[in-house]
Amino acid sequence: MVTDMIPPATAPAFLADAGWDRAAIVPLAGDASFRRYFRVLDGGRRAVLMDAPPPHEDPRPFIAVAEHLLANGFAAPRILARDLEQGLVLIEDFGDLRVKEHLDAEPDAELAVYARAIELLADLHRLPAADVPPYDRAVYQREAGLLTQYYCPAIGLEVDSDAYVRAWDAVLPLVEQSPSPTVTVLRDYHAENIMLIDGPASHGLGLLDFQDALAGHPAYDLVSLLQDARRDVPVEVEAAMLAHYKAVASPPADFDAAYAVLGAQRNAKIIGIFTRLWKRDGKPRYLSFLPRMWGLLERDLKHPALAPVADWFAANIPADKRHQALKEHIPA
Repeated sequence: MVTDMIPPATAPAFLADAGWDRAAIVPLAGDASFRRYFRVLDGGRRAVLMDAPPPHEDPRPFIAVAEHLLANGFAAPRILARDLEQGLVLIEDFGDLRVKEHLDAEPDAELAVYARAIELLADLHRLPAADVPPYDRAVYQREAGLLTQYYCPAIGLEVDSDAYVRAWDAVLPLVEQSPSPTVTVLRDYHAENIMLIDGPASHGLGLLDFQDALAGHPAYDLVSLLQDARRDVPVEVEAAMLAHYKAVASPPADFDAAYAVLGAQRNAKIIGIFTRLWKRDGKPRYLSFLPRMWGLLERDLKHPALAPVADWFAANIPADKRHQALKEHIPA
């Protein structure tokens, strides 16, 4: 996996062809994948260079979803130039004001900002889903299985993986057969991927990191936002925002159960992913998020709809193998 932040050798020629031949390229961010981002500065102009190197990454889904969002009035980055063979995309720069840092500095703004993020989702959920793959049983099971694939071996547990699959098979029909509409699920809709931008469009919020979008249940992105893996969202804020969503979107009566099922599925997945980032990719800092993830997962498992999955966890992963199990591996 890419760890350095040196611009790709092909970047200057790509930028020159796009009319940015005098631009400076400075590191902006990497993420949990092979993608890297650089800020491009040319006098008063600025943009972001996405480096999505093939064969590890394919920028076409990002471009397609961005164009879908833009066409429907949402603030996704405009695509300024692209070279799909090189995996280079020049996109609009939304600046540096992420929701996370804004709320760290101004915690009193939390309810107002989250309300805007909820209203954006309600707007998105009124539209037909984008032309993206379905969030189906195979995907749900593959993602939930990351916990047994990576976390359980890391803490030295042999668990009943077949029973784990059966437990999820018992609860996922509640989501799959829900009367809720099938919507575009951005999948990483949280405080580090939402930008505060100028202008009234799309509630003044800019969207990032949606290249893995699927067509699925509307509760998933609410879980992503309100059970944030990287930021503590107070339970009273979560409850208030769920109530706000219900007021503006009028979801069906099974929404709370679907929210709990998708919360448990997502949080189990993230526990597996963050363990994998440590064990496989040498990124132990992600372990610091695991106590939060276990707390969220255990809260979701208390919903009656999750009884089969909750029973599996009770039988297979003891309490002392959860919240603090990998604490000694977290960097100081």
